Amino acid sequence: MSTLVSLAAGVVFGLALAAPPGPMNAVIAEESVLRGWKEGFRAGLGAATADFIFFLLAVAGVVTFVRQSALVTGLMVGLGGILMLYFAYGAVADARETFTDVEAALDESSRGFRKAFVLALTNPYQIVFWLTVGVGLLEPGTLDALAPLSDALAGFLVVETGSPALLVGLFAGIGLWITGFPAALVGAQRRVDRLAPAVAGVSALVLAGFGVFYLLRAAETLSTL
Repeated sequence: MSTLVSLAAGVVFGLALAAPPGPMNAVIAEESVLRGWKEGFRAGLGAATADFIFFLLAVAGVVTFVRQSALVTGLMVGLGGILMLYFAYGAVADARETFTDVEAALDESSRGFRKAFVLALTNPYQIVFWLTVGVGLLEPGTLDALAPLSDALAGFLVVETGSPALLVGLFAGIGLWITGFPAALVGAQRRVDRLAPAVAGVSALVLAGFGVFYLLRAAETLSTL
């Protein structure tokens, strides 16, 4: 029973990492609408690959070193901000394309994977997740998930951290999102040509907004040195 609970909790954690609106989902949405489900999935796979690398670094203890160095953290956040502004510019250019632009899709095949992968490696949200929640999930122990909500719920949902089931569930949740989110977008294929410029425009705004925010955060972090 505890294994099933940990597995389910891992799926929830994985969805919590992958689903929130932000730069990664902006890229997945852009690739899905402009180039189809396959490219949207590849973009999601790029972000998931970065999560797996963070997972390996957390296991190796590298994440702890990054957490203790304000200089390294600030530089990574700043680089992420610059990359997001660069890809925001690319999203504006993509607004001229449509879902049915097959030639463009072929020319840009696998671009989404590379773009999402590079962005994810410098995405402060994912970095912070693995510096905090991710490290906690890897350490052997127990997590009383509902105890903070109410004393009456204490002990009702206890998750075994560091268990293989929890980690499998985590990446299963990410897999569910990067498969289902592009499929949901492509499901509106009859309207997608009209939707494509709007999605690319929103993607550009999201990336630019996060880019500026992360550059300001990097400047704040580095100013404390």
